[in-house]
Amino acid sequence: MIIGRVKELGTLRLAKESAGAEFVAVYGRRRVGKTFLVREAFGNQFAFYLTGVAHTSTKQQLANFHEAMLRYDKKFSGVAPTNWFLAFGQLRRLVEGLKGHQKKVIFIDELPWLDNAKSGFLSALEYFWNSFASARQDVLLVVCGSAASWMITKLIHDRGGLYNRVTRRIKLEPFTLKECEEFFTSRRAVFNRYQLIQLYMVMGGIPFYLDLVDRTQSAAQNISRLCFEPGGMLRTEFEDLYTSLFKKVERHEAVIGALSTKARGLTRSELIDKAKLADAGSTTRILKELEESGFIRKYPPFGKKERDALYQLTDLYSLFYLKCIRKGALLDTNSWMTGLDSPALRAWSGYAFEQVCLAHLGSIKQALGIAGIGTTAASWTGGVNGKGAQIDLLIVRRDQVINLCEMKFSINDFVITKRYFDELRNKIAVFKEHTGTRNAIYLTFITTFGIQQNEYSLTLVQNSLTMDALFS
Repeated sequence: MIIGRVKELGTLRLAKESAGAEFVAVYGRRRVGKTFLVREAFGNQFAFYLTGVAHTSTKQQLANFHEAMLRYDKKFSGVAPTNWFLAFGQLRRLVEGLKGHQKKVIFIDELPWLDNAKSGFLSALEYFWNSFASARQDVLLVVCGSAASWMITKLIHDRGGLYNRVTRRIKLEPFTLKECEEFFTSRRAVFNRYQLIQLYMVMGGIPFYLDLVDRTQSAAQNISRLCFEPGGMLRTEFEDLYTSLFKKVERHEAVIGALSTKARGLTRSELIDKAKLADAGSTTRILKELEESGFIRKYPPFGKKERDALYQLTDLYSLFYLKCIRKGALLDTNSWMTGLDSPALRAWSGYAFEQVCLAHLGSIKQALGIAGIGTTAASWTGGVNGKGAQIDLLIVRRDQVINLCEMKFSINDFVITKRYFDELRNKIAVFKEHTGTRNAIYLTFITTFGIQQNEYSLTLVQNSLTMDALFS
């Protein structure tokens, strides 16, 4: 049973029911469930299905193609093709031999892995589509890939023979918290929302990771087992994750490592300095690849120019690995359970909860009753007369209001102390003076269990949301 994915299933259904040939590209982060989506959408009923294999020679990929031909065409007696043009010629004859007017669904999974150097794969795919498949009303070609940057530059935005040939595209995103709740409910798990947020902060909304969770254990027990015990599936996932997607992976990992050190993010120049990268087009390409693949995001600081944009690590598993798993790998197997209240884990949980909130900005707007108002989201850092301040989330509204958001992860009601009250008043005053904004400032708290009412909260806070708002 598929959880969520309503929009994506609708797109695939429309492609199957349309009156013409369809070329659908599905891309997204590794482990996000692309293959599962396509298989379930079509009930595993394909006219032909081929999966590319990472770090494999063209000869072996063609051998795999030959094996797939034998499986899908019972009358096929041809020899293994020696190049991709011959391979797609065999696929053409297979489709021509199929009877009926219903759509013949061809599914090529992990397409980027088939495109080895000098393999000629893309040229052969282009010829197959342009000379044959696009002219038939009964062909639905679905291609998948985890290397999102490759899918976009080489396929979707190709300027050659495949230019504008993709008829529909699906970027598959991680589950939202609401979808995670539905996922575990379908498995008769009884996690409360605080535990679900704990799991989300470690694994993000990645279905493959969530499927590893044992419903008979608590969230903390599952995290300890999967991330810290010998043989834990997520203890070594980090290296496999990036190696499978990028060439010269050291530079991609250097970017991820640098961004993990700063919750607010880094500018391009700061990132180049910290990750020791060249100030060149190669770095721009690396940042674009990581952004398209869903590992980082680029966002504008309030009132600043494009060149001052910040890059921020958004992949929650990568953040947890770098902050906690890698540092705790040599500790005893109870390191996670015994260190839950340590300063390092508190720092991680604060950063991770902020990213969870940013990933659910639509739900926050809905809870604030401003879903229908045009907004932009930004961060801000500045100072006046030696007084500095940092704001991780501003929701700038077209109705002349700015929600200044404070996001706090806590096991109990969050308490605004006198010291924090003074810090908040200073932050608001510095922001107003530095930016010169005339908009009304609404101090908005997003916490796990809400804020404790006292003289400070009643004086300063306009909006208070609990974690329940993130599940809408």
